[in-house]
This record gives sequence, C-alpha cells and structure tokens, in this order.
Amino acid sequence: MLFTSYAFVGFLALVLLGYYLVPGRWQWPLLLAASYGFYFAASPYYLLFILVTTASTWVVSGRLSALTAEQQAYLAANGQLSREEKKTYRARIKKRKWAWLLACLILNIGILSVTKYTNFVIRNISHLVGGGLKPVDMIVPMGISFYTFQTMGYIIDVYRGKQQAQPNFFKLALFVSFFPQLVQGPISRYGQLAPTLFSPHRFEEKTFSFGLMRILWGYFKKVVLADRILAGVNTLVRDPAYTGAYVFVAMLFYAFELYCDFTGGIDITIGIGEAMGIRLPENFDLPYFSKNIKEYWNRWHITMGTWFTDYIFYPISVCAPMLRLSKWSREHLGQQVGKRVTVYLSSFVVWLATGIWHGAAWNFVVWGLANYVVIMISQELEPLYERFHRRFAVRGKAPYEIFQVVRTILLMSMIRMFDCYRDVPLTFAMVGSMFTRFDPGIFADGSLLQIGLSGADYLVLAVGFAVVLGVSLFKLKRGSVRQALYQKPAGVFYGTMALLLVCTVVFGAYGAGYDSAQFIYNQF
Repeated sequence: MLFTSYAFVGFLALVLLGYYLVPGRWQWPLLLAASYGFYFAASPYYLLFILVTTASTWVVSGRLSALTAEQQAYLAANGQLSREEKKTYRARIKKRKWAWLLACLILNIGILSVTKYTNFVIRNISHLVGGGLKPVDMIVPMGISFYTFQTMGYIIDVYRGKQQAQPNFFKLALFVSFFPQLVQGPISRYGQLAPTLFSPHRFEEKTFSFGLMRILWGYFKKVVLADRILAGVNTLVRDPAYTGAYVFVAMLFYAFELYCDFTGGIDITIGIGEAMGIRLPENFDLPYFSKNIKEYWNRWHITMGTWFTDYIFYPISVCAPMLRLSKWSREHLGQQVGKRVTVYLSSFVVWLATGIWHGAAWNFVVWGLANYVVIMISQELEPLYERFHRRFAVRGKAPYEIFQVVRTILLMSMIRMFDCYRDVPLTFAMVGSMFTRFDPGIFADGSLLQIGLSGADYLVLAVGFAVVLGVSLFKLKRGSVRQALYQKPAGVFYGTMALLLVCTVVFGAYGAGYDSAQFIYNQF
C-alpha cells in the first residue's frame, strides 16, 4: 500500500476518523491494529518477521530490567559488602545482561542480514569461484532496516540503563510497527516517541491542520516534482550513451528528485503523526544549505546519522581494543597520528556500515567510503583552510558562503551517482565524461526535450523548484512557514492548503495507467 496510492489515502482517512471517534484509551490499540493491517496489506509473510523482532526484544528487555532490579535489591539488602565484592557482583550481572543483549542483537541483525544480504554474498562468492551459484528466493520485509535499527536502539538503551523496558507487549509492538514510519523512517528513539504515541489525544484544530498541511506539502513534493523529474533521470541513467553534459544534468536532476522524494515522504510521515498529536523526530534540516559534507550529514537523514553515531561510532571508539591501539599509536607513531587512529577507524566502520545499510551492492559500499574519504580529507585540510581564511577575509561573506553551498551540493551529487548507475566502473566512467566530453550545446538544441520531459514538465519543475527554494529560504531566515500562515486570516492558511491540494491533483505526474513511483527509501 504505497503512501501515494488511493488505497492509502482512504486507509489514512479512516484511521484519522476512527482515532478521534474512539475513547482516548483505545487510540493506541487502534493504531496498533491499523499498523498491522498496513503491514499485512504489503504481505502477510512480513508479519512473521516483525513479530519475531518484537517478541524477542520484549523478552530480552524484560530480562534486562529484571537483572537491573535484582542487582539493586541485592546491593540494598547487602550493604555490608566490601567495595571489591560489590564490583565483582556488578560485573557478574553485567556479563549476564551482555549475554542477553548479544543474543537479541545476533537474532535480529541476523534476520536483517540474511534477508537483505544473502544474495549479495552468493553473487560475490559465485564470481570468485567462477560461477555456478544461483541466487535464492528471499523475502525482504518492507522497512526491515528501519524497524530493526529502531528496535535495536531501544534494546541497547535498556541495556545501558537509559530507558526503562516497556512491560506491555502490545505497546512495544506499536512502537516497532507504527505504520507512518515503516516505509522510510525516521528512526525514532523510544524515549522520544512513547510519550505522545501512547497518550490520549483530543482533536485540536491547529494540530490537525498543521499535520494536514505538512502531509499535503509532502505529496506535492513527491507527486508533482519527484515523480515528474524521475522520467528524465531514468532516461539518462539507463542509457550509457548519455555522457558528458547529460551526466551533469542527470546528477542535478537526481539530487532534486531524491530530495523531493525523501523529504516528501518524511513530511507525510511526520504530518500523519502531527495530525494525531504524535511527535516524530525531524529527519532533515535544510541539508542543501550546508557548507561542507560533514555539516550536510548533520542535516540529512538525521535520525540515521545519530543512530550510527550513538550505537556504532562511540562504542567502537571507546572499546578496550581501540583504546589499546590508540595508546600504542601515540607511543610509537606520535601524538598527532595516535589521536587520529580511533576517530578514523571508527569513522571508517560507520561509513562502511552506512553504505551496506543502504543496499546490498558494491556501489553502495563505494558510495559510503567515498563520503568517508572526502570527510577525512576535509578534516586533514582544516589547518590549510585556516591559513586561507587568515590570508583572505572571505569567511561569513555572502559570495563565499554561496560558493561553499554550491560546492557541497555538487560534490554530494557527484558521489550520489554511485546510487544512480548502480555499477562502480560505469559510475567512474560517466562522471569522468563530464570533464572530458562536456557538450553545452544540449542546453540550447532541444536535446533535453527528448529525455521524457516536455516543455510543460520543465515549466512545472521550474515553478516547483522556486516554491521549494522559497519555502526553504523562509524557514532559514524566519522559521516555520505554517506558523506564519496560521497567524494570517484563516482564509490565507486554509486557502494555501486548498491550493496545495489542487496543485497536487492537477499537476501530479500521474500519466497513463498511473502507478506512482515507489519511494526511493522503501528499498531499505
């Protein structure tokens, strides 16, 4: 059931209606039933996977809480124990908790790995041994990367004592399966989502209207802009004959498509939650205004970045083997090299994992490591940047900041070509052709009207781009557009909502036999 399908729109309308008609104490059970219905509609087989993840997490989180309570009770009842005895007892409990946590992680990340990466491993082994191995039919449950990471974050927080275990199995099941975020996130933390997810909510006109406007804004970006420009992107990247300037066009088109597709989907997700009084974490913060790639990744897919930071980067960088390596490096290679070892190795693992998370293919691995290389080089060049800024007083000036933003967009868009072509050697060849066979004539001879986009399409895209840019600039300078509109007469606010709806319906890229393109991040 795609977000952009008529079936989903009808499903959502019924859920919202029922949500505010039932008593408050029945709202979260209604959402649980709706979420499982949504997942069942995608495939009945998917329910088995999400139930295993939920059940195992519930059992293990309960055991972790029980062990914590057991430790507290034992130490309180045995105050005469020496410091060393208490330390030994805590170590024994921690070992037991670690065993439970490890079992849960192995089971659930194992399910994710087997379903998503088995055929990737088979293909590579087959290539190494000269063929003969065939891929297997493998069910890859919708959104498994998202709900697995969200659930494993929860169980790690319970293990660390940062989060109390949820004793109610069905409430935990709703946290894992909440239908708006199953498709493409955001990856919520339990402590962020639970307070509003399980609380009763009365209908409030402003909350509901703000959520509805954000949903409409998401549909506008997805259906009017992302799905329209997709035709041009597909034409350009599926035919290697389109080289040089065409690759440059494909690069920019894909950057715009991905932004409108992903942020549009997140707007729909967060808007659905907001319409019900449920707060989901923001996943984007104007990433195309970033001045470097590190800043970009602090603004793009924020919940994924913080998940990798909290649950992979920090644990690896402070683990005992890494600390020993850091000490050895400082002693034998010098302070400057030694202090970088843990950061660089931990970052390498994070970006390798990020690439693998995005897809079971070498292009995603190279994409992740390309981001890592650029960020590391940028960090190493920081002293040079400082010398440049001391010599030339351009920092903070508008022309230089615009240059930084454009540079970041172009660099990120170039790295993303690994995602477009899905073939590492081909990607290098096509990107290289931009510098060796660039023909600016295609911008004037009508060639770009032969890639699946008409003059009317370009007009809609140009206007849409201007609207998205204007909304982004307003948010950057003055804050929430919705809040500003709401402070105007009611006709302005609701008139804007009506205009969004009309534009989406009239200018949506439906085409013959309409079937809106799947959200890009559904594959993850």
